[in-house]
Formats: sequence, structure tokens, C-alpha cells
Amino acid sequence: MSGTGQGRGRGRNDSRTSQRRAPRPAKQDLIAVLAAVANDVDRSVHRPPTRGTTRTQFQVVALLVREERARVKADSGMAGARRDEALRRLDGVATILAKIAARDTSLLALLADDARVSDAARSYTATVLRAAGREVVEEPENPVEITPPLTVDKTVVPQSAISHRLANPFLAPDFGAVAERPHERPHRLAGWELLEPLFRAFELDTPGVRACMSLPEPSSSTAGAVRVPVGRALMPHQAQVVAAAARGHRSFLLADEPGLGKTAQALLAAQAADAYPLLVVVPNVVKTNWAHEVELWTPHRRATVVHGDGDEVDAFADVVIVNYDILDRHVGWFGDLGFRGMVVDEAHFIKNKGSQRSRHVLALSARIRQRTARPLLMALTGTPLINDIEDFRAIWQFLGWIDDEKPLGHLMASLEETGLIPTDPGFYAAARAAVIDMGIVRRRKADVAADIPARRVADLPVELDGPVGRSIRAAEAALALRMVETYRRAVAARPDHDPTADIDLELARRIAAAELKDASSKAGGENVFTMVRKIGQAKAGLAADYTAQLARNVGKVVFFAKHVDVMDQAEQIFADRGMRYASIRGDQTPKAREANISAFTGDPGVSIAVCSLMAAGVGLNLQVASNLVLAELSWTDAEQTQAIDRIHRIGQSEPVTAWRIIAAQTIDAKIAQLIDSKSGLAARALDGVAVDDASSSADVHVEALVGLLVDALRAESMA
Repeated sequence: MSGTGQGRGRGRNDSRTSQRRAPRPAKQDLIAVLAAVANDVDRSVHRPPTRGTTRTQFQVVALLVREERARVKADSGMAGARRDEALRRLDGVATILAKIAARDTSLLALLADDARVSDAARSYTATVLRAAGREVVEEPENPVEITPPLTVDKTVVPQSAISHRLANPFLAPDFGAVAERPHERPHRLAGWELLEPLFRAFELDTPGVRACMSLPEPSSSTAGAVRVPVGRALMPHQAQVVAAAARGHRSFLLADEPGLGKTAQALLAAQAADAYPLLVVVPNVVKTNWAHEVELWTPHRRATVVHGDGDEVDAFADVVIVNYDILDRHVGWFGDLGFRGMVVDEAHFIKNKGSQRSRHVLALSARIRQRTARPLLMALTGTPLINDIEDFRAIWQFLGWIDDEKPLGHLMASLEETGLIPTDPGFYAAARAAVIDMGIVRRRKADVAADIPARRVADLPVELDGPVGRSIRAAEAALALRMVETYRRAVAARPDHDPTADIDLELARRIAAAELKDASSKAGGENVFTMVRKIGQAKAGLAADYTAQLARNVGKVVFFAKHVDVMDQAEQIFADRGMRYASIRGDQTPKAREANISAFTGDPGVSIAVCSLMAAGVGLNLQVASNLVLAELSWTDAEQTQAIDRIHRIGQSEPVTAWRIIAAQTIDAKIAQLIDSKSGLAARALDGVAVDDASSSADVHVEALVGLLVDALRAESMA
């Protein structure tokens, strides 16, 4: 087992081997060529990890299938029977691709609208087309990079948005929006270049000066502006931001470290500012979690999550949540909906102003500021600066502090009030302070350690979309149906059978236990164990994506998984992103294991430790990290606690956060609830000392199946 780097055994020899294995199909029709390549990819994916050449082949076949399908449908000269046959064969190739993606879900990212098509993919496309006897248009060797225009050809308007427009044909004018805009250009600073000095002000060494605005202490008036649900409470540092919004502050660069509750702060700030409807733009991996947080913190507000073309979106909702990848489809109707606030999560995603996602975000922000007086605008990111100080530019522009040429509104007024010009001593310190006062909020865990628990588990629900998610939900439905049929037969056989009687939970447990015993004795077939493993595989890419974001935000992160293939997928993603990692597994020699541990704890360039839950759950000291990702759930609280204790131990100077990735609307969520309930029982019974016994994991297995059975019986009775 290798140590750190780009993966185990992924060297030059692997690359040459993959290239030698690239198919050289004989000249035949294009669909046959695509089928041959797809089958070759299928064989390769059965031998993880999926290599770069295989990923290129998968992407090329998928794109060519899409193009060929469009060509066949548009060919009016093709006979109907011939067209049907071609479409049937293309469906066959698409089915192969779907099975491949189900095995390695990281491949789905290659099919996204904004997925990069590499030079290798273009070259291989030409190879495949030539093999099929198709003409290939040669591209220039050194094409000129051109920033694409802000396109709207992919935009959609969901039916719900049309209904909203018909119900609100005229948005009420907000004349205050005009009053908010400056009516004349300041005179003293006219003609001065101000943006570059503003950026440079943050590069100067300012020891002891924190980049955090002065925040008010919460008061009774703050409590009146927000309603925190019963059973939940804001930590003091969170309440300060909400108090600032309640007192009228409307733009924030909220740059708190991960784990300090930025989502809750944003949602309650929106409540304090009455910034509804609220648009929230987020990475795909946290989209479901945002909807969950809306329900937790503002249950009186309705959230809707935009998927794909928005066929199921509720345009009348208070909070509209969309991921960056599909923003281009919805930017049109978003601009007309009348949002009074906008939150951009992981705002460093928009640092490249030339990208489509950045331009859409900035255009929507400008539209909202044009139509609404003092809208709430919040940029959330633990790492506002990644490459250089220029990364501030797009974020400040989103917040309305600057445009392409100069500071705007209140920032310009603040610079005027200093009485200084860029050549004066003290200008840079004053300019830095003026920008910070616009709404930069930065707190570290160490700064607010008294506010937060020493150790906490934060659940991150994710949605399993596409064929993999459908396959898992279908498997769960089939398992539930099998148990329902057994339950119905058992109840019907009773002499005193009463169809209206309540569910017999004891019978449900016996059926679940029998199903569990039967599943344990079978090598094949769909059962609770295979489902949980499939869920882990499906979550692998999302968990790795979140881990990479964390590592860029806070430094070192520990990634835990139960299965080797989940670890393989995660390591491939980290390698593809150029992130160095250490791999700690059960099949390593003691020397290799120690080398990997030393690399993670001692090398600043190694940001992630990929650990086996079984092999690395005990005996390790990894407190150099304070964040941990649980990509797969264990079956016991004790096993989960052992993993967290790898970083929550003597020598840890910061509060520890374990991010638990949970597949929403699957048995995964039931298992998480059961683990938590076992933990609570142990805590109550033993005064904080958690113990494990041989039956605890079996109990979770059985109770998870009971939950599936009971839910299915209730759904059946309501149908």
C-alpha cells in the first residue's frame, strides 16, 4: 500500500498500460463502435479505481450517444423503421453507460452541463468518429481562449413559475431602491483608481487587526425580530450576526470557519430582515441539507429545491434553493420572481468572474439590487481567498460594494469620509477598515470555543439522484413489499384477524429478524446489507466532494469509510483534484501504515487522511485535524465514537466536528436515527459512559427493517 500522493500504484506505467488498452475498433457504423467502447469501459470499471483514460472514454461515448440520438431524430430522410432501430441500439448503449455510472457514480460529473471536455477527450472523439467512417472537422492546434457570452439558450420556465407570474402580474414597485443609489459622484476621489488600493490594503501586514466588523450583542429587540424554534438555540456568536441584520445591516461576507453554523446565521438573518422570497445558491452536495436547515430553523417558512429543469419546483415558496450547476437554466425566471434576498454558499466558487456561474450570480444580484431597496445579500465561505487577493473582487461585486471600476454607495461614502487619498499615509488602513465595516465577519473555532461543544456530530443529508438513486429506492421498495406480504399472510392466518387493527410491532420485529437471518445466510440477492453498501457507494463522490471543500477551508480533514471501493472512489477524486492524501487501510504493513500516519500528521501538504472505519477506528492519533467526515454509517454508536475519538483526544486544541453524510429518504436516515437513539440510551443509563455489546448492531439491523416495514404498511393503509 502506498503512502501519500496521487493514489496507490498510479504511475507512468499505469498510464501507458491504459493507453495500450484503448480500443482500436474496426471501421463499422458509429453505434457499433460506441457499444464496443462502452463494453470496454464497463470491463475497466469492474477493476477500480477508474483510471483517467477510462473516464475519458466514458465521457466521449456519452456525448456521442447524445449527439447521435439528436441527429437520428432530426433526419427527416431516414425511414421510420430504420430510425426506430437506431434509437433502440442507442438506448442499449445508454443502458450500458447507466450501469457503469451506477458502479462508479463519480463518472456522472463528466455528464454535467459545465463538465470540462479535455483535449484528450476531443482527440479520442475524433478517433472514434474516424473509426466509424465519419468526417472529422480538424480544430486548430492552439485555439484562442474566448470568454463565452452570457448565454440564455438553456433557460427554462417551470410551470410553477408561470403560475406565480399569473398570480402576481405586477411586482409592487420599491421606490426606496432608487433612493438607495448615490445621485452624484463624490468629488474628492473622482479620477483616482481605488479598487487596486482596496485590494492591496488586505495584503499589508496588520498584526492584531482582525478582519471582522463590529457586531452588536443580542438584545430583547433581536429576540422579537426572530423566532427560534423550541428546542433550538443560537450560540452567542451566531446571535450577533442575526442582531446585526435585525438592526438593519444588509450585506455580509460571512467567512466563519466550517462548523460555526453559517447556514443557521443566514436563515435567521433572512428572517430578521424579512428577506423573502430568498434565493439560495449552493454546491450540489449541500442542496438537500439547506432545505433540511430551513425546516429546522424557520419551520414557518417553506423551502423548495430546484432539480434539473424545475418540473417539481414551488415558485411560491419562501426559500428557493438551487445548485450552481443548473443556475444557467433558471436565471431568467429567477430575475423576475421578486427576490428580496440572496445567499451564495461556498462563495469562493464565483471567484472566476469570467465563468458562467459567476456571471449568472452577479447578474441576479444586480437585478435584485435594482428592484429592491436594501436587499439582504450574504456570501458564505470559509475561504474567501484561495489564490490571491483578487478573489475578493467577484464576492464584493455580488454584495454590491463595488462594480468593475469603482467602489459603490456606502463604501465610496466611507472612503470619502476618511478625508484621505491613496497617496496619503494611513489610507490603506482606513480603506481596509471601511471594507470590513461593510460586512466582513470572520470567526475561527478557537475564537468562539466557549460557544460550541467540544465535540459534535453534524448531519449532512444528500439526495441520491439519477439511476443510482432510483435503483436504491426500488430495491428498498422491493424489500419492504416482501416483508409486507409476509406480514399480511401472518395476520390473515390468525383466527381473530381484524383488518382495522393497529400494526403489530412484535410481529413486525419477528419478520424483520427472519429477513435479517435469511439475508445473512445468502451470498447473493438484494437485502439490507447490499442496500447499505450500494448507498455507501452512491454517497462516495458526494462525501469526497464535501471533504475536498472542507480541506480547502480548514486544512487537514479525516475521511472515514467502511468499504474499500468507497475509499478508492474518494482517493480517485482527491487525486483528480491534485489534493495529496494519506491512505490508512487494513491490508497495509505496519511500516506502510506508519508512513501514511506520519505523512498526514507531519506534512503540511497532505490535507486528507482516507481511513478504514474498521482498520483505523482504534489506536490512531490524528488530532492534527479537528474535522472528520463519516462517508458511511457504522452499525453502532460505539464504532462511530471510536472513529471520532481519533481526533477528539488529549492534545486537541479546537472543538471537533464530525460531518455525517446521510442519504435522505433511504434506510440510511433510519440507521442514523437508530444509532443516535442507542447513544442517548447509553448516556442516560451509564452517565456518559457508552458501551457496546454483541447485540447492539443486530438491534439496529432489525429496527431499521422494522422501520421500512411499518412505513410501507402505513402507506398501504392510506392508499
